Amino acid sequence: MRILTDDVLSKEGREVELAGWVSGRRDHGKIIFIDLRDHKGVVQLVFTPKNKDLYSLADTLRSEWVIRVRGKATARPTGMENADLSTGKLEIPVEKLEVITKAKTPPFSIDTDGREVSEDIRMEYRYLDLRRARMQKNLRDRHKIIKYMRDYLSDKGFVEIETPILGKSTPEGARDYLVPSRLQAGTFYALPQSPQQYKQLLMVAGVERYFQIARCFRDEDTRGDRQPEFTQLDIEMSFIDQEEVMNLVEDLYLGLVKKLYPNKKVKLDKNGRIPHMPYSEAMSKYNSDKPDVRENKNDPDELAFLFVVDFPAFEWKESEKRWDAVHHPFTQPKVKDAKEFWEIFKKDPTSMVAKQYDFVLNGYEIGGGSIRIHDPELLAAVFEAMGNDPKDIKDKFGHMLRAFEYGVPPHGGIAPGIDRFVMLMEGEPNIREVIAFPKTGDGRDLLMNAPSAVSEAQLKDLHIKIKE
Repeated sequence: MRILTDDVLSKEGREVELAGWVSGRRDHGKIIFIDLRDHKGVVQLVFTPKNKDLYSLADTLRSEWVIRVRGKATARPTGMENADLSTGKLEIPVEKLEVITKAKTPPFSIDTDGREVSEDIRMEYRYLDLRRARMQKNLRDRHKIIKYMRDYLSDKGFVEIETPILGKSTPEGARDYLVPSRLQAGTFYALPQSPQQYKQLLMVAGVERYFQIARCFRDEDTRGDRQPEFTQLDIEMSFIDQEEVMNLVEDLYLGLVKKLYPNKKVKLDKNGRIPHMPYSEAMSKYNSDKPDVRENKNDPDELAFLFVVDFPAFEWKESEKRWDAVHHPFTQPKVKDAKEFWEIFKKDPTSMVAKQYDFVLNGYEIGGGSIRIHDPELLAAVFEAMGNDPKDIKDKFGHMLRAFEYGVPPHGGIAPGIDRFVMLMEGEPNIREVIAFPKTGDGRDLLMNAPSAVSEAQLKDLHIKIKE
Protein backbone atom coordinates (compact mmCIF):
# COMPACT_ATOMS: atom_id res chain seq x y z
CA MET A 1 0.00 0.00 0.00
CA ARG A 2 1.32 3.44 -0.89
CA ILE A 3 2.55 5.70 1.89
CA LEU A 4 3.40 9.41 1.73
CA THR A 5 6.93 10.77 1.92
CA ASP A 6 6.55 12.12 5.46
CA ASP A 7 5.72 8.59 6.67
CA VAL A 8 9.08 7.22 5.52
CA LEU A 9 10.90 8.22 8.73
CA SER A 10 8.75 5.84 10.77
CA LYS A 11 9.40 2.96 8.34
CA GLU A 12 13.20 2.66 8.55
CA GLY A 13 14.30 -0.89 7.75
CA ARG A 14 10.94 -1.80 6.24
CA GLU A 15 9.80 -2.11 2.63
CA VAL A 16 7.67 0.81 1.50
CA GLU A 17 5.71 1.76 -1.58
CA LEU A 18 5.75 5.39 -2.78
CA ALA A 19 4.22 7.21 -5.74
CA GLY A 20 4.56 10.74 -7.05
CA TRP A 21 6.43 12.99 -9.47
CA VAL A 22 10.09 13.01 -10.47
CA SER A 23 11.25 16.29 -8.95
CA GLY A 24 14.95 16.04 -9.75
CA ARG A 25 17.70 13.73 -10.98
CA ARG A 26 21.41 13.43 -10.22
CA ASP A 27 23.90 10.95 -11.73
CA HIS A 28 26.93 10.22 -9.52
CA GLY A 29 29.14 7.81 -11.39
CA LYS A 30 27.00 4.80 -12.10
CA ILE A 31 24.47 5.62 -9.35
CA ILE A 32 21.23 7.43 -10.27
CA PHE A 33 19.54 9.52 -7.58
CA ILE A 34 15.92 10.55 -8.12
CA ASP A 35 13.97 12.98 -5.93
CA LEU A 36 10.40 11.73 -5.64
CA ARG A 37 7.82 14.41 -4.73
CA ASP A 38 4.31 14.10 -3.39
CA HIS A 39 2.17 16.68 -1.61
CA LYS A 40 3.91 15.97 1.70
CA GLY A 41 7.49 16.47 0.56
CA VAL A 42 10.46 14.82 -1.18
CA VAL A 43 12.38 11.61 -0.63
CA GLN A 44 15.55 10.38 -2.37
CA LEU A 45 15.45 7.21 -4.49
CA VAL A 46 18.62 5.27 -5.38
CA PHE A 47 19.22 3.09 -8.46
CA THR A 48 22.39 1.02 -8.97
CA PRO A 49 23.50 -1.11 -11.97
CA LYS A 50 23.16 -4.42 -10.12
CA ASN A 51 19.63 -4.84 -11.57
CA LYS A 52 20.17 -4.09 -15.26
CA ASP A 53 16.51 -3.90 -16.32
CA LEU A 54 15.54 -1.71 -13.38
CA TYR A 55 18.60 0.50 -13.91
CA SER A 56 17.88 0.90 -17.63
CA LEU A 57 14.30 1.95 -16.89
CA ALA A 58 15.47 4.41 -14.21
CA ASP A 59 17.91 5.90 -16.75
CA THR A 60 14.91 7.02 -18.87
CA LEU A 61 13.25 8.98 -16.03
CA ARG A 62 12.76 12.69 -16.61
CA SER A 63 11.34 15.66 -14.70
CA GLU A 64 7.64 15.44 -13.74
CA TRP A 65 7.15 11.84 -14.84
CA VAL A 66 4.72 10.05 -12.54
CA ILE A 67 6.16 6.87 -11.02
CA ARG A 68 5.55 4.22 -8.40
CA VAL A 69 8.41 2.50 -6.53
CA ARG A 70 9.07 -0.16 -3.92
CA GLY A 71 12.13 -0.47 -1.73
CA LYS A 72 13.44 -0.61 1.81
CA ALA A 73 13.65 2.68 3.76
CA THR A 74 17.38 2.80 4.55
CA ALA A 75 19.58 5.17 6.56
CA ARG A 76 21.86 7.27 4.38
CA PRO A 77 25.62 6.77 4.79
CA THR A 78 27.17 8.89 7.53
CA GLY A 79 27.91 12.37 6.23
CA MET A 80 25.48 12.02 3.31
CA GLU A 81 22.38 13.17 5.18
CA ASN A 82 20.46 16.17 3.79
CA ALA A 83 19.37 18.57 6.54
CA ASP A 84 17.27 20.55 4.04
CA LEU A 85 14.81 17.64 3.66
CA SER A 86 12.56 16.34 6.41
CA THR A 87 13.35 12.85 5.04
CA GLY A 88 17.04 13.66 4.62
CA LYS A 89 18.28 10.94 6.97
CA LEU A 90 16.83 8.17 4.81
CA GLU A 91 16.78 7.04 1.18
CA ILE A 92 15.04 4.29 -0.77
CA PRO A 93 17.23 1.85 -2.74
CA VAL A 94 14.58 0.95 -5.33
CA GLU A 95 13.72 -2.68 -5.98
CA LYS A 96 10.68 -2.13 -8.21
CA LEU A 97 9.86 0.81 -10.54
CA GLU A 98 6.69 1.51 -12.51
CA VAL A 99 6.41 4.44 -14.91
CA ILE A 100 2.75 5.48 -14.66
CA THR A 101 2.80 8.44 -17.07
CA LYS A 102 5.47 10.39 -18.93
CA ALA A 103 5.57 14.18 -19.10
CA LYS A 104 6.69 16.81 -21.57
CA THR A 105 9.37 19.21 -20.36
CA PRO A 106 7.50 21.86 -18.31
CA PRO A 107 7.55 25.45 -19.68
CA PHE A 108 9.11 26.66 -16.42
CA SER A 109 10.93 25.33 -13.40
CA ILE A 110 8.73 23.97 -10.62
CA ASP A 111 11.39 23.73 -7.90
CA THR A 112 11.52 27.55 -7.44
CA ASP A 113 8.96 29.87 -5.83
CA GLY A 114 7.84 30.92 -9.33
CA ARG A 115 8.24 34.66 -8.91
CA GLU A 116 10.75 34.79 -11.74
CA VAL A 117 8.19 33.41 -14.21
CA SER A 118 5.76 35.55 -16.23
CA GLU A 119 2.39 35.49 -14.49
CA ASP A 120 0.56 34.94 -17.79
CA ILE A 121 2.58 31.75 -18.40
CA ARG A 122 2.01 30.61 -14.83
CA MET A 123 -1.75 31.09 -15.18
CA GLU A 124 -1.86 29.36 -18.58
CA TYR A 125 -0.18 26.31 -17.03
CA ARG A 126 -1.75 26.73 -13.60
CA TYR A 127 -1.90 22.97 -12.97
CA LEU A 128 1.92 22.95 -13.17
CA ASP A 129 2.37 26.18 -11.22
CA LEU A 130 0.32 24.73 -8.36
CA ARG A 131 2.82 21.88 -7.99
CA ARG A 132 5.44 24.20 -6.51
CA ALA A 133 5.87 24.14 -2.73
CA ARG A 134 4.84 27.77 -2.16
CA MET A 135 1.54 27.36 -3.98
CA GLN A 136 0.79 24.06 -2.27
CA LYS A 137 1.37 25.76 1.09
CA ASN A 138 -0.96 28.63 0.17
CA LEU A 139 -3.79 26.28 -0.79
CA ARG A 140 -3.36 24.04 2.25
CA ASP A 141 -3.13 26.98 4.66
CA ARG A 142 -6.27 28.41 3.06
CA HIS A 143 -8.00 25.11 3.78
CA LYS A 144 -6.89 25.26 7.43
CA ILE A 145 -8.23 28.81 7.78
CA ILE A 146 -11.63 27.88 6.33
CA LYS A 147 -11.81 24.73 8.47
CA TYR A 148 -11.08 26.78 11.60
CA MET A 149 -13.87 29.21 10.67
CA ARG A 150 -16.33 26.39 10.06
CA ASP A 151 -15.48 24.61 13.29
CA TYR A 152 -15.58 27.80 15.36
CA LEU A 153 -18.98 28.96 14.09
CA SER A 154 -20.48 25.47 14.22
CA ASP A 155 -19.46 25.24 17.87
CA LYS A 156 -21.19 28.59 18.46
CA GLY A 157 -24.52 27.26 17.17
CA PHE A 158 -24.35 28.65 13.64
CA VAL A 159 -25.86 26.72 10.74
CA GLU A 160 -24.05 26.60 7.39
CA ILE A 161 -26.61 27.15 4.62
CA GLU A 162 -26.02 27.48 0.89
CA THR A 163 -27.88 30.25 -0.91
CA PRO A 164 -28.62 30.42 -4.66
CA ILE A 165 -26.06 31.40 -7.27
CA LEU A 166 -28.78 32.17 -9.83
CA GLY A 167 -30.75 35.07 -8.38
CA LYS A 168 -32.37 38.42 -9.17
CA SER A 169 -30.55 41.50 -10.42
CA THR A 170 -30.81 44.27 -7.81
CA PRO A 171 -28.74 47.44 -7.33
CA GLU A 172 -26.03 46.62 -4.78
CA GLY A 173 -23.10 48.84 -5.77
CA ALA A 174 -21.28 46.99 -8.56
CA ARG A 175 -22.36 45.66 -11.94
CA ASP A 176 -24.05 42.26 -11.95
CA TYR A 177 -22.95 39.30 -14.01
CA LEU A 178 -26.11 38.39 -15.90
CA VAL A 179 -27.21 34.92 -17.02
CA PRO A 180 -29.90 34.75 -19.74
CA SER A 181 -32.82 32.41 -19.20
CA ARG A 182 -33.59 29.88 -21.94
CA LEU A 183 -37.10 29.07 -20.68
CA GLN A 184 -38.23 32.65 -19.95
CA ALA A 185 -37.18 34.52 -23.08
CA GLY A 186 -35.79 38.00 -22.53
CA THR A 187 -35.26 37.59 -18.78
CA PHE A 188 -32.05 37.19 -16.83
CA TYR A 189 -30.70 35.76 -13.63
CA ALA A 190 -27.88 37.60 -11.85
CA LEU A 191 -24.94 36.01 -10.07
CA PRO A 192 -24.84 37.23 -6.46
CA GLN A 193 -22.65 40.17 -5.49
CA SER A 194 -23.22 38.77 -2.01
CA PRO A 195 -25.92 36.61 -0.38
CA GLN A 196 -27.23 39.78 1.32
CA GLN A 197 -30.95 39.39 0.74
CA TYR A 198 -31.02 35.63 1.15
CA LYS A 199 -29.24 35.74 4.50
CA GLN A 200 -31.65 38.39 5.75
CA LEU A 201 -34.55 36.23 4.60
CA LEU A 202 -33.04 33.38 6.60
CA MET A 203 -33.36 35.60 9.66
CA VAL A 204 -37.04 36.10 8.80
CA ALA A 205 -37.20 32.30 8.54
CA GLY A 206 -36.07 31.94 12.16
CA VAL A 207 -32.61 30.45 11.51
CA GLU A 208 -31.09 33.09 13.85
CA ARG A 209 -27.43 32.09 13.33
CA TYR A 210 -26.28 31.52 9.75
CA PHE A 211 -22.92 31.32 8.01
CA GLN A 212 -21.64 30.32 4.60
CA ILE A 213 -18.33 30.14 2.76
CA ALA A 214 -19.93 32.10 -0.05
CA ARG A 215 -18.91 32.64 -3.66
CA CYS A 216 -19.61 36.21 -4.82
CA PHE A 217 -19.44 37.85 -8.25
CA ARG A 218 -18.92 41.50 -9.17
CA ASP A 219 -18.35 42.89 -12.65
CA GLU A 220 -15.90 45.62 -11.68
CA ASP A 221 -12.35 46.58 -12.53
CA THR A 222 -9.91 44.08 -11.05
CA ARG A 223 -6.73 44.85 -9.11
CA GLY A 224 -4.22 43.04 -6.90
CA ASP A 225 -6.67 42.48 -4.04
CA ARG A 226 -9.82 42.01 -6.13
CA GLN A 227 -11.19 39.34 -8.51
CA PRO A 228 -14.40 39.00 -10.58
CA GLU A 229 -15.33 36.07 -8.35
CA PHE A 230 -14.21 35.79 -4.76
CA THR A 231 -14.96 34.01 -1.50
CA GLN A 232 -16.21 35.47 1.74
CA LEU A 233 -17.19 34.21 5.17
CA ASP A 234 -20.82 35.30 5.30
CA ILE A 235 -22.34 35.68 8.78
CA GLU A 236 -25.80 36.82 9.93
CA MET A 237 -27.39 36.78 13.40
CA SER A 238 -30.71 37.73 14.92
CA PHE A 239 -31.38 39.63 18.17
CA ILE A 240 -27.87 41.11 18.36
CA ASP A 241 -26.28 44.54 18.32
CA GLN A 242 -23.19 45.97 16.70
CA GLU A 243 -20.86 45.19 19.61
CA GLU A 244 -21.90 41.54 19.69
CA VAL A 245 -21.05 41.11 16.01
CA MET A 246 -17.62 42.69 16.42
CA ASN A 247 -16.91 40.68 19.58
CA LEU A 248 -17.67 37.44 17.74
CA VAL A 249 -15.39 38.38 14.84
CA GLU A 250 -12.62 39.45 17.24
CA ASP A 251 -12.75 36.17 19.12
CA LEU A 252 -12.79 34.18 15.86
CA TYR A 253 -9.83 35.93 14.22
CA LEU A 254 -7.61 36.25 17.28
CA GLY A 255 -8.14 32.57 18.02
CA LEU A 256 -7.41 31.65 14.41
CA VAL A 257 -4.15 33.60 14.33
CA LYS A 258 -3.02 32.16 17.67
CA LYS A 259 -3.59 28.59 16.49
CA LEU A 260 -2.51 28.73 12.84
CA TYR A 261 0.02 31.58 12.81
CA PRO A 262 1.58 31.63 16.30
CA ASN A 263 4.65 33.52 15.06
CA LYS A 264 2.59 36.55 14.04
CA LYS A 265 2.59 39.55 16.38
CA VAL A 266 -0.90 41.04 16.85
CA LYS A 267 -1.20 44.71 17.79
CA LEU A 268 -4.02 45.23 20.33
CA ASP A 269 -5.16 48.09 22.53
CA LYS A 270 -4.26 48.49 26.21
CA ASN A 271 -7.10 46.14 27.17
CA GLY A 272 -5.88 43.40 24.83
CA ARG A 273 -8.70 44.03 22.35
CA ILE A 274 -8.94 44.94 18.68
CA PRO A 275 -9.25 48.76 18.68
CA HIS A 276 -12.27 50.64 17.33
CA MET A 277 -11.86 53.88 15.38
CA PRO A 278 -14.64 56.23 14.22
CA TYR A 279 -14.76 56.86 10.47
CA SER A 280 -14.24 60.59 11.04
CA GLU A 281 -11.00 59.96 12.96
CA ALA A 282 -9.72 57.54 10.34
CA MET A 283 -10.29 60.09 7.58
CA SER A 284 -8.86 63.05 9.48
CA LYS A 285 -5.79 61.23 10.79
CA TYR A 286 -5.01 58.79 7.95
CA ASN A 287 -7.11 60.10 5.03
CA SER A 288 -8.38 56.54 4.61
CA ASP A 289 -11.30 54.47 5.87
CA LYS A 290 -8.97 51.44 6.05
CA PRO A 291 -5.86 52.78 7.77
CA ASP A 292 -2.72 50.76 8.33
CA VAL A 293 -1.99 51.28 12.02
CA ARG A 294 1.02 48.98 12.34
CA GLU A 295 4.00 50.34 14.25
CA ASN A 296 6.34 48.96 11.59
CA LYS A 297 4.70 48.84 8.18
CA ASN A 298 7.66 46.93 6.72
CA ASP A 299 7.07 43.98 9.06
CA PRO A 300 4.61 41.51 7.41
CA ASP A 301 4.50 39.45 10.62
CA GLU A 302 2.84 42.33 12.51
CA LEU A 303 -0.95 42.21 12.34
CA ALA A 304 -2.90 45.36 13.12
CA PHE A 305 -6.62 44.54 13.13
CA LEU A 306 -9.01 47.46 13.39
CA PHE A 307 -12.77 48.07 13.43
CA VAL A 308 -13.80 51.31 11.72
CA VAL A 309 -17.23 52.39 12.97
CA ASP A 310 -19.80 55.20 12.68
CA PHE A 311 -19.74 55.55 8.92
CA PRO A 312 -21.97 58.13 7.26
CA ALA A 313 -25.16 56.52 6.02
CA PHE A 314 -25.24 58.35 2.67
CA GLU A 315 -22.90 59.84 0.09
CA TRP A 316 -23.65 62.04 -2.92
CA LYS A 317 -23.17 60.43 -6.35
CA GLU A 318 -22.35 63.40 -8.56
CA SER A 319 -22.40 61.37 -11.79
CA GLU A 320 -25.94 60.19 -11.04
CA LYS A 321 -27.13 63.30 -9.18
CA ARG A 322 -28.52 61.31 -6.27
CA TRP A 323 -27.78 60.12 -2.73
CA ASP A 324 -26.54 56.57 -2.35
CA ALA A 325 -25.97 54.27 0.64
CA VAL A 326 -22.31 54.16 1.71
CA HIS A 327 -22.62 50.45 2.57
CA HIS A 328 -25.87 49.14 1.07
CA PRO A 329 -29.54 50.11 1.36
CA PHE A 330 -30.28 47.49 4.02
CA THR A 331 -27.95 49.16 6.54
CA GLN A 332 -29.71 50.61 9.59
CA PRO A 333 -29.28 54.38 10.00
CA LYS A 334 -29.12 55.57 13.60
CA VAL A 335 -32.78 56.61 13.67
CA LYS A 336 -35.76 55.13 15.49
CA ASP A 337 -38.25 55.13 12.60
CA ALA A 338 -39.10 56.42 9.11
CA LYS A 339 -40.42 59.72 10.48
CA GLU A 340 -37.11 60.58 12.19
CA PHE A 341 -35.26 59.39 9.11
CA TRP A 342 -37.05 61.88 6.84
CA GLU A 343 -36.58 64.71 9.34
CA ILE A 344 -32.80 64.24 9.34
CA PHE A 345 -32.46 63.36 5.67
CA LYS A 346 -34.33 66.45 4.46
CA LYS A 347 -32.26 68.68 6.73
CA ASP A 348 -28.78 67.19 6.04
CA PRO A 349 -28.23 63.67 4.64
CA THR A 350 -24.50 63.86 5.45
CA SER A 351 -25.22 64.12 9.17
CA MET A 352 -26.88 60.71 9.32
CA VAL A 353 -24.69 57.96 10.80
CA ALA A 354 -25.10 54.26 9.98
CA LYS A 355 -24.77 51.18 12.15
CA GLN A 356 -21.95 50.06 9.88
CA TYR A 357 -18.56 48.62 10.76
CA ASP A 358 -15.60 47.68 8.57
CA PHE A 359 -13.00 45.12 9.56
CA VAL A 360 -9.49 46.23 8.58
CA LEU A 361 -6.09 44.51 8.62
CA ASN A 362 -2.79 46.21 7.77
CA GLY A 363 -4.43 48.80 5.56
CA TYR A 364 -6.78 46.41 3.75
CA GLU A 365 -10.52 46.16 4.24
CA ILE A 366 -11.02 42.46 4.95
CA GLY A 367 -14.69 42.65 5.89
CA GLY A 368 -17.71 44.86 6.12
CA GLY A 369 -20.96 44.56 8.00
CA SER A 370 -23.88 46.35 9.54
CA ILE A 371 -26.99 46.07 11.62
CA ARG A 372 -29.83 45.76 9.09
CA ILE A 373 -33.10 47.61 8.76
CA HIS A 374 -35.91 45.39 10.00
CA ASP A 375 -38.69 48.00 9.76
CA PRO A 376 -40.31 47.72 6.27
CA GLU A 377 -41.46 51.35 6.38
CA LEU A 378 -37.94 52.57 7.10
CA LEU A 379 -36.48 50.30 4.41
CA ALA A 380 -38.90 51.73 1.84
CA ALA A 381 -37.93 55.25 2.94
CA VAL A 382 -34.22 54.53 2.40
CA PHE A 383 -34.89 53.19 -1.09
CA GLU A 384 -36.93 56.29 -1.91
CA ALA A 385 -34.23 58.60 -0.50
CA MET A 386 -31.73 56.94 -2.86
CA GLY A 387 -33.82 58.10 -5.81
CA ASN A 388 -35.70 54.90 -6.55
CA ASP A 389 -39.16 55.20 -8.01
CA PRO A 390 -41.80 53.50 -5.77
CA LYS A 391 -42.69 51.20 -8.69
CA ASP A 392 -39.02 50.22 -9.12
CA ILE A 393 -38.74 49.62 -5.37
CA LYS A 394 -41.66 47.21 -5.52
CA ASP A 395 -40.27 45.53 -8.64
CA LYS A 396 -36.72 45.08 -7.32
CA PHE A 397 -37.32 44.63 -3.60
CA GLY A 398 -40.98 43.75 -3.22
CA HIS A 399 -40.05 40.26 -2.03
CA MET A 400 -38.04 41.73 0.85
CA LEU A 401 -40.72 44.24 1.85
CA ARG A 402 -43.36 41.52 1.75
CA ALA A 403 -41.24 39.17 3.88
CA PHE A 404 -40.71 41.91 6.44
CA GLU A 405 -44.49 42.11 6.96
CA TYR A 406 -44.45 38.67 8.61
CA GLY A 407 -42.46 39.30 11.76
CA VAL A 408 -38.80 40.04 11.16
CA PRO A 409 -36.33 40.05 14.08
CA PRO A 410 -33.66 42.71 14.50
CA HIS A 411 -30.55 41.30 12.83
CA GLY A 412 -27.11 42.07 11.48
CA GLY A 413 -23.93 40.50 10.28
CA ILE A 414 -20.61 40.81 8.55
CA ALA A 415 -18.81 39.30 5.55
CA PRO A 416 -15.01 39.05 5.90
CA GLY A 417 -13.20 38.28 2.65
CA ILE A 418 -11.25 35.03 2.72
CA ASP A 419 -8.96 35.64 -0.28
CA ARG A 420 -7.62 38.95 1.04
CA PHE A 421 -7.11 37.56 4.54
CA VAL A 422 -5.17 34.53 3.28
CA MET A 423 -3.08 36.83 1.08
CA LEU A 424 -2.05 38.89 4.10
CA MET A 425 -1.38 35.90 6.33
CA GLU A 426 0.79 34.22 3.69
CA GLY A 427 2.67 37.43 2.88
CA GLU A 428 1.68 37.34 -0.79
CA PRO A 429 1.57 40.45 -3.04
CA ASN A 430 -1.90 39.74 -4.50
CA ILE A 431 -4.87 37.43 -4.05
CA ARG A 432 -4.15 35.54 -7.27
CA GLU A 433 -1.40 33.73 -5.34
CA VAL A 434 -3.89 32.21 -2.88
CA ILE A 435 -6.68 31.28 -5.34
CA ALA A 436 -6.36 27.96 -7.17
CA PHE A 437 -7.59 29.20 -10.56
CA PRO A 438 -7.69 33.02 -10.63
CA LYS A 439 -8.46 35.47 -13.42
CA THR A 440 -6.01 37.96 -14.89
CA GLY A 441 -6.17 41.68 -14.16
CA ASP A 442 -8.61 42.11 -17.05
CA GLY A 443 -10.82 39.20 -15.97
CA ARG A 444 -9.57 36.44 -18.30
CA ASP A 445 -9.04 32.77 -17.49
CA LEU A 446 -5.89 31.93 -19.48
CA LEU A 447 -6.08 28.24 -18.60
CA MET A 448 -9.60 27.71 -20.00
CA ASN A 449 -9.42 30.62 -22.47
CA ALA A 450 -12.52 32.25 -21.01
CA PRO A 451 -14.54 34.29 -21.69
CA SER A 452 -14.99 32.84 -25.16
CA ALA A 453 -17.47 32.93 -28.03
CA VAL A 454 -20.39 30.49 -28.08
CA SER A 455 -22.21 28.87 -30.96
CA GLU A 456 -25.08 30.41 -32.88
CA ALA A 457 -27.26 27.51 -31.71
CA GLN A 458 -26.61 28.41 -28.06
CA LEU A 459 -27.41 32.06 -28.71
CA LYS A 460 -30.61 31.09 -30.49
CA ASP A 461 -31.69 28.94 -27.53
CA LEU A 462 -31.19 31.98 -25.29
CA HIS A 463 -33.01 34.36 -27.66
CA ILE A 464 -29.87 36.50 -28.01
CA LYS A 465 -28.24 38.15 -31.04
CA ILE A 466 -24.70 39.56 -31.03
CA LYS A 467 -24.56 43.13 -32.30
CA GLU A 468 -21.58 43.50 -34.64
